Amino acid sequence: MICRHELSDAEWELIQPLLPRPVLGRPRLDDRMVLNGIVWKFRSGVAWRDVPERYGSWASLQTRFRRWAANGTFERMLQAAQANADAAGEACPTSTR
Repeated sequence: MICRHELSDAEWELIQPLLPRPVLGRPRLDDRMVLNGIVWKFRSGVAWRDVPERYGSWASLQTRFRRWAANGTFERMLQAAQANADAAGEACPTSTR
């Protein structure tokens, strides 16, 4: 069941291959759960500490967000979403200013 502010299955299918693979060591939280927590935080506008516990520790979410922002994961997600929208004829024309 998809809750409000969470990724749909189609969105997850587009994004999942773009996420960094886990390194050896301690098992980490599920990527989809973490990404849903990050999305929930930004779509709802709450502070990290107010993200519901069903997404895991707010500190883990914030750490993963910072890592993914620093290593270009979100940039790759944006590029993939733009390419997908462009291929479907849904992309908005860019400004030529």
